Amino acid sequence: MSASSFPFNILKTGHVELRVTDLERARDFYVDLLGFVETERDDDRLYLRCIEDWEHHSLILRRASTPGLGHIAYRVESDEDLETLYALVQDQQLTARWLELDEERGQGRAFRFRDPIGFPIEFYHRIERVERQLQRFHLHRGAHIMRVDHVNLHVPDVTFAESWYANVLGFRRSEYTETEDDPPRVWATWLHRKQNVHDVALMTGPGPRLHHVGFWTQETGNVLRAADILAASGFETHIERGPGRHGISNAMFLYLLDPDGNRIELYTNDYLIPDPDFEPIRWQLNDPKRQTYWGAPAPQSWFDHAALVETFSGDAFVELTPPEIADRPAFVGH
Repeated sequence: MSASSFPFNILKTGHVELRVTDLERARDFYVDLLGFVETERDDDRLYLRCIEDWEHHSLILRRASTPGLGHIAYRVESDEDLETLYALVQDQQLTARWLELDEERGQGRAFRFRDPIGFPIEFYHRIERVERQLQRFHLHRGAHIMRVDHVNLHVPDVTFAESWYANVLGFRRSEYTETEDDPPRVWATWLHRKQNVHDVALMTGPGPRLHHVGFWTQETGNVLRAADILAASGFETHIERGPGRHGISNAMFLYLLDPDGNRIELYTNDYLIPDPDFEPIRWQLNDPKRQTYWGAPAPQSWFDHAALVETFSGDAFVELTPPEIADRPAFVGH
């Protein structure tokens, strides 16, 4: 199904909210070391952005008793798209609510819901414009992080989750991994709305859980610079994996754990997908180059650890067991 057949337009991954237990310690890591730009703060939240951003924020750090994912937000093209998507979510009988005025600084009307896999998702259109620092070169710090790129999610049933994102929301597949079973089973899939490899990746694992948030840098050197900065600052143990190159996406990568154990990826050198008839790239699960084209193998923690996820309202964590997912029918259209 082509993107034009959907009565709304989801533009991109807009921002992500992470829970942190110590806001000042998190600021030291994200702002002072990695170079995120602080837009605004209140008693419980830091609103951060990247060098290329003109939107108020692309990362929210929220004080909480435990780490994990607060919510994932996608920007849509218009206010009308918000209304259409809210009606769709209600038709799907998913729990949803409109956000209160100023509940999230800098953002206009938006709603949040719990998707069928269990993730707290937000849609928004209007957002406060702030100074873009793309050519303020004298202000660039840390790893020169340009923008938020994607989220990577652990789900018990990738086929079910992909059917929601593709058939209901209009995400398109760029690459995927299949098992060697007969018939093969989709183990992971990379889905996009903007014109690069992914806005969201879905991987097989206990879930719903957040594996990582990916942030894009302009050059390979920025990935290496981040490793140098962290090592020089005594944070070398927070470098979990890399640097290296993925086979999937072709991207150079470095995986970091923040002081609370939330994982982020610094990511660059992937490719564009402007064509609606792009043929998704297939990988076999036993192909070692799909995950690490070159570089040291991923540590076991990279496979075993993923962050817990709030309910859409922020009340508590939620995790669905595989039978709860597997018993549901696949989505066939919007």
